[in-house]
Amino acid sequence: MGLFDGLQRQLRSVIEWQNPAPNALFEQWTDNGDEIKNASTLIVGPGQGCIFVYRGKVQAVFDSEGSYNLQTDNIPFWTTIASFMQFFESQYKVGIYFYRKTVILDQKWGTSSQIKYLDPTYKFPVGLRAYGNYSYRLAEPAQFFVNVVGEQNLFTTEQLRSVIVARLSQPLADFLATSRFGYLDIDTNREEIAAGVMQKLLPQFAELGFALTDFRIEGTDFDEETLKRVNRIADMTAEAQAAKEVGLDYARIQQLEAMREAARNEGGGAGMGMGLGAGISFGQTMAQAMNQPAAAPAAPAQATSADPMEKLAQLKKLFEAELITAEEYAEKKKSILDGL
Repeated sequence: MGLFDGLQRQLRSVIEWQNPAPNALFEQWTDNGDEIKNASTLIVGPGQGCIFVYRGKVQAVFDSEGSYNLQTDNIPFWTTIASFMQFFESQYKVGIYFYRKTVILDQKWGTSSQIKYLDPTYKFPVGLRAYGNYSYRLAEPAQFFVNVVGEQNLFTTEQLRSVIVARLSQPLADFLATSRFGYLDIDTNREEIAAGVMQKLLPQFAELGFALTDFRIEGTDFDEETLKRVNRIADMTAEAQAAKEVGLDYARIQQLEAMREAARNEGGGAGMGMGLGAGISFGQTMAQAMNQPAAAPAAPAQATSADPMEKLAQLKKLFEAELITAEEYAEKKKSILDGL
């Protein structure tokens, strides 16, 4: 019985990709070894394809699902292989690789390092990380096999992800550098950025044999140094605006704040004396600031900010930020109300 079974295996075999792993893109068929038996049948299932490699070269690609009788069907390279068949064993073995034709959906990506470019608004370098998802399909299986798989027994979606991610950073940096999207524009223009990056990636991936069908940016994250700089600029802008609203220029507010910090430094005897002197000087300067007209650059702001409610609101912010004392706040508040 064992001898008869062995003869049957030599006479006939079914070449089929059964139960492929979910992450498999290419997988070598190894049942019954790599030899093609007499009267073998190739079965290509839905969403599958098959590549025959003989003597180191791709000889045939079966890209349509169906059943193929390798002995009787018109297979271009079959006669070459058959000439080496002796006693139902081939002298040269054939590599048979199945591959997945379906679109591979929702694959995650993320930049492996920070993308550096010059922010067009703030005029300083920023560091950006991004992440999202993509979908793709094998467009030229034979080309992909030669350029990427290289006769590995198994090639997975995870392996291709590393190929894709390694090629993402430069096109993304190039697009951001030329599109003039700054820190404030990134999140609101993610779709446009993704479309632009995808157009840069398509030619690169076409050379490897596969095509992106979708590419999305789900989120971005700037480095800590960039966030510190932008937040500092925002704080300074808010302080300058608040100073204008109450009739002071930003330089004077900064001077008053520095003097108040000096007045708070009361460590040790000498420190107490210095704090007292700084406090007296601060009070005098503050009184002058409140009683003297604002500097010339602030005049237009006074003219355009005639609403006393806005002035009172900005004055309260200065008080809450401890830039003025309660007495100074009350005095300036009274002055605004008397102006009504």
